[in-house]
Parts: sequence; C-alpha cells; structure tokens
Amino acid sequence: MTAASSSSAPETEAATEAATGAPLLEVRGLAYDYGRVTAVQDCGFEAAAGGVVALIGGNGAGKTTTVQCVAGALRPRAGTIRFDGRDITGLPAHEAVELGLALVPEGRQVFQQLTVHENLLVAGRVQRARADLSANLDKVYTLFPRLKERRAQNAGSLSGGEQQMLAIGRGLMTGPRLLILDEPSLGLSPILVTTIFRLIGALNAEGITILIVEQNLHQTLTMADHAYVLEKGRVVRSGGGRELLDDPAVKAAYLGVA
Repeated sequence: MTAASSSSAPETEAATEAATGAPLLEVRGLAYDYGRVTAVQDCGFEAAAGGVVALIGGNGAGKTTTVQCVAGALRPRAGTIRFDGRDITGLPAHEAVELGLALVPEGRQVFQQLTVHENLLVAGRVQRARADLSANLDKVYTLFPRLKERRAQNAGSLSGGEQQMLAIGRGLMTGPRLLILDEPSLGLSPILVTTIFRLIGALNAEGITILIVEQNLHQTLTMADHAYVLEKGRVVRSGGGRELLDDPAVKAAYLGVA
C-alpha cells in the first residue's frame, strides 16, 4: 500500500522515504533471552515506508518479544535496529516514541483508572505531538465515535473492543510514523475484527507505516505488503502477504489447510 499525499509531517516524511527506496525500519541479527531461555535469535526483517508488514507464527515464536525490542520496551542481547537510517538499538521506549515509533501492546494495557479522555491526553503530551494535541484528539474521536461518547468513562469499564479502540487511539495521539500493533484483534468479535482491520487499512492509506503481529492470518496476509514467518525466534520464510497466504506450507502450519 502506498502513502496518500498530505501536508502533515508524518505523511511527508513517509513520502520522502518511499521515494528514496530506503526501508523505514531495518532489523538485523536480533536476539533476546529471558534468563536462560532464548526467545529471539538472529531475527531479521525490514519495513518499507508507507507499507504494511506482518510478523506471523505460532505461540512462542518470538513475535511479541521482537516488536517489544523494536519499540524499546526490551533491550536486545544482540543485533541492530535501524529506524529511518538511525541506529536505535536499545533506545528506551520513551525516546523511541519521540522518533515516531508507537507500540499498541498485546492486551491493550490502557490506564484502567483514568478516563478515556485522560488516556488520550497522557499519550498526546509527548513532545513530538504536543503541538498537534487538539488536532490529534479530533482525529481519534472522528475515527472512534464510541470513544467520544465515552470520553468521561473510566477505561477499565469499557468493553474489550472499546479498550482496543482506545489503545490504538492512544498510539495515534503520539503522531506515529511507524505504528506497531501486537495482536489487535485478540478477543474481539468477528464484527469488531473487521472494523479494526478496516481502520488499519485507512491509517496506512494516510501514510502511516504498519508493523502488525496477528493471529488472524487470513485478514493480515490479505492486507500485508510483506510478511515474515517466525519459528523459535527466527525468520524461516518471507514473501508478499498474498504469496504466503497461498503457500501450502503456511496453509498447513497456520491455517489448518492440508
């Protein structure tokens, strides 16, 4: 998917990167251990500016650990992570956000005791997005009218689908260039899953690069420009999203199709 033209900073940046052909994100030789257990080993992939890239694989494949390393939530044991040509390996999450990386974590992790509006304000006060706070709030409430209706409601009292909307909205409040989504459809009804994927497509069409970890492989691979299959923390297969969707090995291993 290509970025739509716009005057906003993230979209202009994405258009420039796409024109040069350089990937926005490059991961090489990434490794991470939980004590003596290796979760990620020699993992490498890249994401082109303005595209949608998927990481797929079974439970325990290292997908969540990988994106947490990219976003600065975990510090890798080895490897390099480059964002827009800059080495950000081991950069703390709060500094990665200021560069334009936003992680929407698995399990939503909204601030339960804060209202919907307060959750959004907390995210929108990062230095990168502070000047656009009002515009970003309007954008989130336009994308998610239900959040606007519940803006004064504590986040902990929202439904699972509403909390997922809030988690994505919180990520958007930071003005991301790269939006990392970890299992965004987990636990949602089929109708809400369709809604979330439509939203992801719309955000990508605005110029936001998407990196997605997702168990719903059919919708994910249909949308993805490129996808990587992880097993035991390594990339074992890669290709276009639809190419992998038609791959017999992928079908057998992850879609239950012989």
